[in-house]
Amino acid sequence: MKIKKGDTVRVIAGEDKGKEGNVIKTYPRQNRVLVEDINVIKRHAKPDQANPDGGILEYEAPIDASNVLLVDKKTPTRVGYKTVTEKSKNQETTRKVRFSKKTGEVLD
Repeated sequence: MKIKKGDTVRVIAGEDKGKEGNVIKTYPRQNRVLVEDINVIKRHAKPDQANPDGGILEYEAPIDASNVLLVDKKTPTRVGYKTVTEKSKNQETTRKVRFSKKTGEVLD
């Protein structure tokens, strides 16, 4: 999944199109992300011990990851992967990193 927890994303499709928010949680198996203050739904709840008054509660619901774009330096960008080799003291290590397709900069 190209979106991670803590990323700032912009919604590009749906009811909240154009809004930005931070990713709270990702669901890689379902390819969904939970974004702060995006896709807020209302649920009617009966009174219980945790919520003695009951009433109408608002929650953020997950949205599909294909409907969001990562925001890097105030501009939305697509994300790609590339391998980077790092040299440290007598050994080379390669690791897979995310990069911005618009600027080419490494994001991780």
